[in-house]
Amino acid sequence: MRASLTVVALVIGTLFAVACNQPASPSIPSFSAASGPQSVSSTRASQRLSSANAAQPPFNLEAILRGDGFGLVKFRQQIDPTQNIINLDVWVRDLQPNTSYSLQRAVDTTLDGVCTGTNWLTLGEGLTPQSIDTDDRGTGRAALWRDISSIAAGTAFDIHFRVVRTGTTNVALQSDCYRYIVRD
Repeated sequence: MRASLTVVALVIGTLFAVACNQPASPSIPSFSAASGPQSVSSTRASQRLSSANAAQPPFNLEAILRGDGFGLVKFRQQIDPTQNIINLDVWVRDLQPNTSYSLQRAVDTTLDGVCTGTNWLTLGEGLTPQSIDTDDRGTGRAALWRDISSIAAGTAFDIHFRVVRTGTTNVALQSDCYRYIVRD
């Protein structure tokens, strides 16, 4: 009986080990169940994405901002056949109290995991820039959005974010490089 249990355990263990060692599909971006899409700088994804990938993630991401304080951008694309809206929920802390900041993004289409884009765009409510105002403890929140309906589904970008003191180019926080695909 003991020998039978040992054989069964060895067979199950071998099957498990073989299944865990199978290579991942090269056409699917790397994700972690705990943290969602990984930063492109940490995964160094090098595949080219096309409109065939319009149904593949990463449509949404959480960009971590570091620098003089800390921040987070929750970047979410709504599913809507009439328009393509990105919601940008921004939260910052440990910045200068009672100060206005702006969230900016830059993109590049060279999908190499290195964000070299310097085409900084100040984000807000649609095309109207909106500030992130900190309270007396240096914490601030803003619910921003952008309409990207004019960009073809499946278009991929490397994207990075920064938070600057409004009216200046003084960078308080910045993110790593992330991959983003326009949702179909």
